Amino acid sequence: MNAEAKKEKKVKVSSAPKKKRKIVSLDKKKARVGYLFVLPFIIGLLIVYLPMIYQSINYSFHELDPVQGGGYKLVPVGFANYEEALLSDSEYVETLFSGIRQIVFDIPAIVIFSLFMAILLNQDMAGRAVFRAIFFIPVIISTGIMTTIDNQNMLQTSAGTSIDTGTGTSSVAQIVNVMDIQMLFSNMAVGSELVEYVVQLVNDIFNIVNRSGVQMLIFLAGLQSISPAIYESCSIDGATGWETFWKITFPMISPMILVNAIYTIIDALTRVDNPVMSYIESVYSRSGGNVLSSAMAWVYFIIVMVLIAIVSAVISAYVFYQRRDA
Repeated sequence: MNAEAKKEKKVKVSSAPKKKRKIVSLDKKKARVGYLFVLPFIIGLLIVYLPMIYQSINYSFHELDPVQGGGYKLVPVGFANYEEALLSDSEYVETLFSGIRQIVFDIPAIVIFSLFMAILLNQDMAGRAVFRAIFFIPVIISTGIMTTIDNQNMLQTSAGTSIDTGTGTSSVAQIVNVMDIQMLFSNMAVGSELVEYVVQLVNDIFNIVNRSGVQMLIFLAGLQSISPAIYESCSIDGATGWETFWKITFPMISPMILVNAIYTIIDALTRVDNPVMSYIESVYSRSGGNVLSSAMAWVYFIIVMVLIAIVSAVISAYVFYQRRDA
């Protein structure tokens, strides 16, 4: 009995469960690789940008007091700089509202135009790659030194003092005017605000095309990610092209609409010719104006972030996310 008990005990000890090795899923591995790629940007944010952001916020709540022998010291003033920017500087408030209004007008124009061109360039046709490159060329041209050259060229310089055709309007600065659109919509119940908006879009077509290249590529990537089998099924069921667009294409690329809307806002915020940023820069160049310009910049930043939150909330309510089976 003792021998059998020892044998049974030995068997139980030897059959103890081994420690299982932790298995990392493929998604977690991809996430780790993703963090590795963005690590340089995170380090740059912590080392370079965070100190600058803290200094900018600190300046906005202080004023500069010159010290004998050179230099200055910061004197706390609370929200005095913000009150001066919003209540005393009428030019800043006017420029701020006009800049925000321009962003609101630019979002639908650029997103709709880029979506329209992406759908056209996604069709099977000869020279499709060439046409895609042509529409992306303005993105390359409108960067860096090319922007400065373009802003200073003779055509734009002469736009403000162009030839008068005798009608009191410029033949260079405007493509159409309000009267042309009113004649076009004469038999429609269209308000004057919509007419002015259409006129502004037509006259600003150059900038719209210039600023639609990146959005167009994002839409193209989204369109090419849609399975052709879905379109084949729609064709077999007898769906028209209009129905296919609204029932299949539009819902499938709705996440790209959200991305492009946010990108358009940020792009308009950081452009060289942004009127609000130009005015803040002019205030910064004044003597002791860096504290006031910091307050103006943070007011503008908060307003833009609120605008992004509103646009994200509105568009996210209609975004369709395709569920994938695990």
